[in-house]
Amino acid sequence: MAPQIDRREPAEVGAGSDEGCPPTGDDGSLHFGTLPHSTRPRRNGRPLKAVEFNVTIPGYVLARSLGRISDAFIYGRASQLRLAERTPPSMPGADWVRIEVDLCGICGSDLGNISYRSSPAMEPFGSFPAVLGHEILGRVVEAGPGVTHVEVGDRVVVDPMLHCEARGWGAGAWCRSCAAGRHATCEKAAEQGPAGSDREGLAPGSTIGYHRDLPGGWGEQMIAHRRQVFPVPDAIPDRVAVLAEPLSIGVHGVLGSRAFQARGPVLVIGSGAIAFATVWALRTLGYGGRVVAQVKRPHEVALAESLGANETVAPGDEARQALIDTGASAYMPVVGDEVYAGGGFEVVFDCVGSRASVSQALRYASPRGRVVVLGCAGQLRKLDLTFLWARELRIEGFVGYGTERWNGRAQHTFEIVLERMAAGPGALADLVTHIFPLKQYRDALRAAYDHRRSEAIKVALAPGSG
Repeated sequence: MAPQIDRREPAEVGAGSDEGCPPTGDDGSLHFGTLPHSTRPRRNGRPLKAVEFNVTIPGYVLARSLGRISDAFIYGRASQLRLAERTPPSMPGADWVRIEVDLCGICGSDLGNISYRSSPAMEPFGSFPAVLGHEILGRVVEAGPGVTHVEVGDRVVVDPMLHCEARGWGAGAWCRSCAAGRHATCEKAAEQGPAGSDREGLAPGSTIGYHRDLPGGWGEQMIAHRRQVFPVPDAIPDRVAVLAEPLSIGVHGVLGSRAFQARGPVLVIGSGAIAFATVWALRTLGYGGRVVAQVKRPHEVALAESLGANETVAPGDEARQALIDTGASAYMPVVGDEVYAGGGFEVVFDCVGSRASVSQALRYASPRGRVVVLGCAGQLRKLDLTFLWARELRIEGFVGYGTERWNGRAQHTFEIVLERMAAGPGALADLVTHIFPLKQYRDALRAAYDHRRSEAIKVALAPGSG
């Protein structure tokens, strides 16, 4: 059985009125199906509520020092995160869409940025202050005259990564990545774009949710370019549709690495949404071999198995035995950790991105195997790369989504995911374990950060719930 949802204890629920919210469980968290358009509050030009984050030197110092003592310096009153009122964003042109947000997930990258634990290397490719949130499900409330594939009232999901076209560049000025359908690596992300409703144009930034001019889904309303917006089939419930973005990361990694064509066993390291998305992607894209999922807790075991894992192992002795079962032999050097030869996993997906997980992936991959990094690996101290060359491994990373070649045609990753979702949502809804109204964003972040206690996998905010 997949895990039950909404496990928070009553003490974790923030104070405030529930008027206008969807039905709640005994613990105060929301039970969310598809919210009918007729019940949604209209904004009528009033200021919009949104969770806003700013990147500052004082914020960095406090989060990295006192944040170890109190979460008040990470997401509390002493942090750079706040519930703000913002003017509704204006649409830069005819090809844009206005969306009222139903649900928006909390991503591990959000947690890393709020706590300032992510590598600073990507800082030039964002602009702040910004309304966070890039795992977005909403409903169209306004569409420009250049938008023909969606209309007012449609449920949509949003590809949050910005293409050169969305920045305002004509086709002749697109960067090589965008021209190739790989806009997740847009080469103009650090530049100001000509699009915009004012003379200054569009601020730098690679992604909605880390962009000063384009608010993300942790707010009541947002805008997106037409090429970012994908209609959601009626067969997909909200609780599954909001997973389109993280599932697309798994699908992009599996397709890009061609792991679905692997002959040997595949190991997936991680117990977050991206790891489960990868297990699902392997199966939904046709991989018929053995999938071993490394997870930590009983409810994660159940979920990994329901999504298609043949075997689940805990880190440590169980994972080591799974490696030995592939035919590997263990050896102990004079100093250092145990090493292996023979057997191994043809493909290892690292969906964590820590020094320990990358090191394990390199040691557990078979000769000439592949290590696929989907976790946001950053600065890794004392990482031993010996087996990268000693086993002739190939290590590759993937980010976001884009144009894929699948079933003989070119499709956006989101389109593939939505098709597979509609064919059978299955256990996917169990990935979303907690949903909170926007005003309880601190409770939501507490559940996401302390997932060992909360048993959270994917936590989402419901900005339209009151």
